[in-house]
Amino acid sequence: MNRAFPRLAPLALCAAWLLAGCSPQGGAPAPTAEQQQAQAQAADAARNLDTYRQLLRIGNDEMAVSMGKDILKRYPDSDAAKEVHKTLPAIEQRYTAASEKSRLAALWLYQVAPMAGGTQSTATIENSQPADGERVRLVLRRHTAWGQSVFLYGSKPGFVCRGNCTLAATVDGKPVRIKAFAPSTGEPALMIRDDNAFIAMLRKAKKIGMGVTLVDGEKKQTLVYEVGGFDPAKWVAVGKGSKK
Repeated sequence: MNRAFPRLAPLALCAAWLLAGCSPQGGAPAPTAEQQQAQAQAADAARNLDTYRQLLRIGNDEMAVSMGKDILKRYPDSDAAKEVHKTLPAIEQRYTAASEKSRLAALWLYQVAPMAGGTQSTATIENSQPADGERVRLVLRRHTAWGQSVFLYGSKPGFVCRGNCTLAATVDGKPVRIKAFAPSTGEPALMIRDDNAFIAMLRKAKKIGMGVTLVDGEKKQTLVYEVGGFDPAKWVAVGKGSKK
């Protein structure tokens, strides 16, 4: 009997394992560290893509844009990034437009309140430019006794306007002339002479600029109002002069 055979059998078996890739289980070779990292990143990208899809389904454009940009930044060469590339530009454009619409709408303040023995309804917006200094409000007003009016209202001592004055203005970049007058009561205001024409113009405008001169040092300023978010339905009628 050959007693060497039992000792040689393990060596022959190991040689067979080596030829098979040294995998005792007979499977594929163990992944390298780089492969493991790539697999983990692909799994993360897939999970984030699933979240991105869910955000689109529920209409959360803000979070979808954020998640989509994160996928493109962290996993630029992934299948997830390829899918995001197809949808993100339109989603981002829609979100940007909706955000701007909300911003412009938030610039307006609508109020209905008792005033001087009657009731007044106002729509008010402050100038966005100049960015510094005192704010000047542009006010659309309806009053049960006084009717409808439009005016600028700032801080004392107010504006230079001797009798009637004409404001050099722009509406979406186009030059216009707006006639105004100072109230006889001495308030720091400029009353727009033709309120109906001004309101009709405002409803179609995105941005209105009006040049004024302040009493304090006769300083000249161009007041810019981003009026594109005006909602006529929120400026409610209260009676006399309440034309829409």
